[in-house]
Amino acid sequence: MFSFSTRSIRQSFLIQLIFASASLIFIFSSLLYFYIERSIFEEKHQELLSFAKNIAQNESIYGSGIVSPEIYLGVNVEIIYLKKIHQSGDLYETTKDEKTHLTIVYPFNLDELSYLKITKEITGTKKLLEKILNYLFIINIAGFLLVIIYAIGLSKMLVSPVKTLSKKLSNMNEHLMKPIKVEKLPEEFEPLGETINHLIARIQNFVKYQKELFIGTAHELKTPLAVIKLKNQVTLIKKRSPEEYIEAINITNKTIDEMNIVVSNILNIGRQEGAQLEKPTEVDIIKVLREKADDFKLLAANEGKELHMSFEPSGFMAILQVSLLNQIVQNFLQNSLKFTPKDGRVTLKSSQNSYGLLIEVIDEGCGVDESVDLFAPFKRQGNKQGVGLGLFLAKSAADALGAKISIKNRTDGIKGTVASLNLNSKLSCILPRS
Repeated sequence: MFSFSTRSIRQSFLIQLIFASASLIFIFSSLLYFYIERSIFEEKHQELLSFAKNIAQNESIYGSGIVSPEIYLGVNVEIIYLKKIHQSGDLYETTKDEKTHLTIVYPFNLDELSYLKITKEITGTKKLLEKILNYLFIINIAGFLLVIIYAIGLSKMLVSPVKTLSKKLSNMNEHLMKPIKVEKLPEEFEPLGETINHLIARIQNFVKYQKELFIGTAHELKTPLAVIKLKNQVTLIKKRSPEEYIEAINITNKTIDEMNIVVSNILNIGRQEGAQLEKPTEVDIIKVLREKADDFKLLAANEGKELHMSFEPSGFMAILQVSLLNQIVQNFLQNSLKFTPKDGRVTLKSSQNSYGLLIEVIDEGCGVDESVDLFAPFKRQGNKQGVGLGLFLAKSAADALGAKISIKNRTDGIKGTVASLNLNSKLSCILPRS
């Protein structure tokens, strides 16, 4: 009915639960039976001891504390003589002709070495104990069966989320990936579900941009190569002066420099993948932002622009790869300064929200076309030079950090863009104000 693998978590849990429960039932039942048996025999012992004391002291079996004469039924009293003195009463049990007797030997006259031998039939009591033992045995079997049913149901319930995750992941491929609904998972599995969703999002972005990256790279390199070849062919058609050859070579070198920029940016993608494998460290994000702002403040002033800073809270600790955070913020600032006109203003600010820490770079540039996927490789906006891989790298870094990234046009009536990075607060904490 049930088949489990030797590597099955459910089988291991089921066996351990059944064994532990069965052991507990057996131990509890045994202790209960021995307690009942001991209590009954102790009561019988006290009865016989009371009989012996009454006879030894009053020469009568009746005592003042006895209210029910029925307890004397089946009691046999006789005097025996022993060769040596026994100070305390000895109690023992005998069985004969399917009848069980309990006997006590109690001192009567030590000078004559005479003792009272009081015997009481306890066959009914023994049968009662046997019935109790049988009932406990039946209860143990029923309890064991209930434990098995309970263990099967409990193990199925506990393993169900794992099976759901496994089934969902096993049916996925790089083209058919859907996030797991974390809210439907037990609380204990929420971190695992969120981690899987994070990995799914990264794979989806990789697959989404992989084709564009390859095509874009081929296009960016093919066009300059075609230009170089055409220039060389034109140059070789007829003899030219040394100055014309020098001019042609300079044009070729300029085109090669442009190709080198493309290749360098492509290499940065590989370097960033390596940075994503760096060990995360605990840092104060606000401190990192201040240091980065100080670096760009001089650059902005040199270009006749202003870099304004506004950081809230005063400190915010997070565990992440600092190089990835620096790459994102640096890209935001570079783009904002590049597209902001002279005498314009760029603002770097941070604030808290329900997700975590929101980092924003606000400029007064030309704005963006929000209908275009700005994070796709080789996508360019505006009339400024660039390869178009900066935002692609920033998006990849944000995905590695588990952060949200976006670029929108300003909505405050001023032309420009708002580039934002929202860090998750689950691996972060706010520093108390000094």
